[in-house]
Amino acid sequence: MIMSRFLYPHIRAGLLCGLLLCCLSSAAQGQSQRLLVLGDSISAAYGMSLEQGWVALLQTRLAEQDVDVEVINASISGETTGGGLRRLPALLEDHQPTLVLIELGGNDGLRGYPLQRLQGNLAGMVELAQDSGADVILVPMEIPPNYGSRYTAGFRDSFVRVAEQTDAELAPFILDGVAIDPNLMQADGIHPTVAAQPILLDNVLPTIEAALAQE
Repeated sequence: MIMSRFLYPHIRAGLLCGLLLCCLSSAAQGQSQRLLVLGDSISAAYGMSLEQGWVALLQTRLAEQDVDVEVINASISGETTGGGLRRLPALLEDHQPTLVLIELGGNDGLRGYPLQRLQGNLAGMVELAQDSGADVILVPMEIPPNYGSRYTAGFRDSFVRVAEQTDAELAPFILDGVAIDPNLMQADGIHPTVAAQPILLDNVLPTIEAALAQE
């Protein structure tokens, strides 16, 4: 048995190489990045196929740039911050993302929900994601001015406050350059068209790329 170490060096070398490859493969898998998008109809590609939405375009864009990131779209049309807060723990456990992008709050505003509840839910989601080890991008939303200047201003400021309190990264307004252009909005005046999806992506892509580069 002692002699086998000298009689079969090629076998031992092969085993060592195989073990090294397995270790490298496991390390690479451990370093893979996952981006979880938790949003509402804006990110759920309302009125079009999922493949046409900005989240799917993001996956394609990153692949074209040879950025190895798995993008998981957990967005649901009509979702509120309360719904996102309830769903997030299971999503974090199932997908173990390294980066979480939260695009929620628009439906809260359209329903006139109290701003304190909005801020509490947003902060709760950010903290859950951070406690799991993920970095967080918070995407601010806007609501129409007919809700009154006090409420609309407070709604807008809610995202800034939560980002400052939790140290989450605040992205630009995703509908910038789109929401006021009727040619880029669907007939309901709320949801962007297929043609607007690349603009949505361009609005938030620099923030996403910067966050991924820090991983």
